[in-house]
Amino acid sequence: MPADGLSLDQFNALPAADARLAANGVCASAAWAEDVIAHRPYADVAAVLARSDDAVFALDDIELGAALAGHPRIGDRPTGAHAAWSRREQASMSNADADVAERIRAGNLAYEERFGHVYLVCASGRSPEELLSILESRLDNAPAEERAVVLSELAAINRLRLGRLVA
Repeated sequence: MPADGLSLDQFNALPAADARLAANGVCASAAWAEDVIAHRPYADVAAVLARSDDAVFALDDIELGAALAGHPRIGDRPTGAHAAWSRREQASMSNADADVAERIRAGNLAYEERFGHVYLVCASGRSPEELLSILESRLDNAPAEERAVVLSELAAINRLRLGRLVA
């Protein structure tokens, strides 16, 4: 289950090891977590979210790969350390009709073959049909363009998760 309800003051006061665990529960990139916890204490939630964005956009390819490894494919049953977050974010996929679910499955494979990593999208509040449409539209992106999109999507996901963590 995601850690919800930790106040910002509690997050600021956590020992470094505990703060690292909390941050790694949001994003699987160690560099992102270190960056976020290194800038504590934060004056407000907006400051920690802004730092999160800066940390995401500073990720090199190795750390971006680590972050992506913490995300399941859209439509797959989430497992691992971030499973509870992913189940919450992908909740609409449980209502996907068979055709849409199959097209997302096939699209995930095509995306991974093209870009070498999982299709990442901020799925919260999006229908299966919308997730499919986004996936299909992104298959035509150039690799550099898609990397920028992936960073934006990761930033959005981390903002949602971090916002819930320190709410």
